[in-house]
Amino acid sequence: MFEKEVLVSCESGLHNRQATYFVQKANEFECSIWIESGNRKMNAKSLLGIMSLGIVTGTTVTLSATGADAEAAVAALEALLQRDVY
Repeated sequence: MFEKEVLVSCESGLHNRQATYFVQKANEFECSIWIESGNRKMNAKSLLGIMSLGIVTGTTVTLSATGADAEAAVAALEALLQRDVY
């Protein structure tokens, strides 16, 4: 299992288009990926789950992944949380 705390610094937080890109990127990996905000933990491959977390700019989240490509998955998703993708 690979885990990392990340500060969300993209301007829009993790809503709408940013969340869609996040989930699409997560689905490129075979490993199981989770995102945790506060006391709630959701599957990073679920758009509804991600949207329900209500993650805004400045929130610290924990990304965790289990599987062969876990480190690469967390690194790629961390990069998306650092910038706006559109």
